Amino acid sequence: MVNVRQRSLLVAKLRSLWVLGVFVLVGVCALGRITYLGATGATTHRGELGDALIPARGEIVDRNGVALARDFRVYSLWFNPKAMTEGPPLIHTPEEVADGLLRIFPDLNRREVIAQLSSGKPGYIRKSILPEEANRVHALGEPALEYPLEETRFYPQGSMAAHVLGYVDSDGKGHIGMEQVYEKQLTSMEGRTHPAVLSLDFRVQSALEDELSKAMALSHAKGAGGVVLDADTGEVLALASLPAFDPNHVKPSDMMVTPQQAKEGEVPHGFNRVTNQVYELGSTFKPITVAAALDAGTITDLSRRWPAAPLHVGRFTIHDDEDLGPTLNVPEMLIHSSNIVAAQIGDELGGDRLKKTMESLGMNERPQIELPARGFPIWPSGKWPRLRTMTVSFGHGLAVTPLHLATAYAALVNGGIWRPATLDKLDPSEVPAGRRVFSAATSARLRQLLRMIVEYGTGRKADAPGFRIGGKTGSAEKPGVGGYRKHALITTFAAAFPMDKPRYVVVAMMDEPQGTPATSFQRTAAWNAAPAVGRLVPRIGPLLGIMPDETRDIDISDLRHLVPQGDSGE
Repeated sequence: MVNVRQRSLLVAKLRSLWVLGVFVLVGVCALGRITYLGATGATTHRGELGDALIPARGEIVDRNGVALARDFRVYSLWFNPKAMTEGPPLIHTPEEVADGLLRIFPDLNRREVIAQLSSGKPGYIRKSILPEEANRVHALGEPALEYPLEETRFYPQGSMAAHVLGYVDSDGKGHIGMEQVYEKQLTSMEGRTHPAVLSLDFRVQSALEDELSKAMALSHAKGAGGVVLDADTGEVLALASLPAFDPNHVKPSDMMVTPQQAKEGEVPHGFNRVTNQVYELGSTFKPITVAAALDAGTITDLSRRWPAAPLHVGRFTIHDDEDLGPTLNVPEMLIHSSNIVAAQIGDELGGDRLKKTMESLGMNERPQIELPARGFPIWPSGKWPRLRTMTVSFGHGLAVTPLHLATAYAALVNGGIWRPATLDKLDPSEVPAGRRVFSAATSARLRQLLRMIVEYGTGRKADAPGFRIGGKTGSAEKPGVGGYRKHALITTFAAAFPMDKPRYVVVAMMDEPQGTPATSFQRTAAWNAAPAVGRLVPRIGPLLGIMPDETRDIDISDLRHLVPQGDSGE
């Protein structure tokens, strides 16, 4: 009995030691894990329950946290022919069921619905239906009509910023916009729990799209595009291409056109005119030519006068749309938008220096922005001959995107520094250093000249009291089969505000505007693109912290005497 008692005590002690050892081991492991997480900042792995509580795809928000894209649980209408274990899949005939569904969804195709119900094959009849619609389907009394609750991508702002956001297909893959760019981020555990923040401001985006739509309607244009850019950081506050599409309901016609439409120069609604389509942007290039000449020292006196008679270069004649007088100085050339004088300034500057300036502004490569749809410029390679240099000087012979132009104008007015555009919201520490293209003195002089164009020249319809807008109009004929199409214009207005301390660049472009009563039967940028910017800036200025102040303006007193005030044309 004594030996049995001793053996029992020994077994009890060993079991106690084992239990104590397990507790110590668990404690050491837990302490080690806590120390690791505290030192590395790593997050714990979410289990299946945690995964079920977060969306399958992360949210996209604007710079102020407003939702632009998010996952949303909705009902879908599904045909399940095996819902009935015995007998036919439907209680009523396919025709009767189809008629019942058409009373709920009038836009359904009756013939297609009947064919689907008669085929006996399962499939979606409609995706994303409202709860009240699901209740009405239930009232039809057909067990084969099911309405599963599923996750779908929802864009609460509708078609707004569609070309920036892109869309998600039925397989959950992002296309064409930031949905495609952020694909890995949005589907990662971190991205599903923390939204992707864009540089866009949905208020500015809404105002831009509204004013471009209005300008399109007033001028009967076939399309439009625009961008609002932070001149100091390169952040895109708004980017619009019209006509737009609804990413909630993408149709095949939104992403492709027929061969006949393509032959006629049509592009699908999903095509981004701001980043993917290249144009000859006309006279908006003239301030760039002047800035390059000022830096190169070929212009040292803005009062110097150039002949304004038609200029013959070989078999080609450079002319202006109207007689602007025998001679013009630089401010007059910009205000009246003279091709003849711009060509002579470019000729004196030389092709090598003008080409180098354009390269420094990124006009020889695709625009630098995160979007996948980025058009390659029509860039003359090799050494530019004299005529090429002269035509590029006034915006012909070189085709770029409106975004190229926006980043170039930012460098013109921000002190001379070019920075790439970005759709990511940047902290001050993340702003790129950029590269110097123009001297600070040249940038200061261009701010004066751009303001004078709006005060006295072709940009007067863009002037908004108190906002000190400066900019340049441009109207260029569209190229076509056999040469330029004289009755098809691309009109552009590139601007910045406030010119005494530029904060934002605005570019508005109209594709094939027509002369209408609303535009005094004029088609040029002075009558369609410039007024759109003039209406836009007072709407977005206060939203961006820029209040109208008619007591302030950029000082142009040293140049005002060079420009007789009067009517001017483009």
